[in-house]
Amino acid sequence: MKVADLTGVALDYWVARSLHDFVREIHFTDSGRTVSIRGNDRGRPWDGRFTPSTSWDAASVVLERSRRIDVRERLRNGAVHCVAEFDEARDGVGGSSGRAAEGRGESLRIALLRAFVANRFGDTVDDVLRQSQALVGARAEPVGEQTAMSAVEDPPVPDGRIGDIRSVPRM
Repeated sequence: MKVADLTGVALDYWVARSLHDFVREIHFTDSGRTVSIRGNDRGRPWDGRFTPSTSWDAASVVLERSRRIDVRERLRNGAVHCVAEFDEARDGVGGSSGRAAEGRGESLRIALLRAFVANRFGDTVDDVLRQSQALVGARAEPVGEQTAMSAVEDPPVPDGRIGDIRSVPRM
């Protein structure tokens, strides 16, 4: 999927995936129509809906990571073309050698978000994985609900012996 074509929940998802320094978990709510995240951004906890494509409050986490934003053109219909540099480049290395990325969209917010995703992942991304995920660096690992079987299992006890129930001694 081309980053230039990302909209709505797909754009919100890939922005969340791009924020691996902030987002720990990604979930979907409202029957999969809304991205929800858990994380901590510079001391501010976030646990809930994450909709940067429709909210500057959510998109501000991207804006705060920008080093430079150059709005190249703004057309009469409101379409915007911007070029932006961010704190951390696509290869994970910060500094002044960060790669500039371009974004186009029907608003400055959409153009900025697309530039951010392109900066982190390049011009194309995979389809949205509509499953709860934990972020491990830039990689997402699907996570499932805890099953009844895994909740019953005892944690390993390195110094325990098989059959030792560690009951209180009788007197």
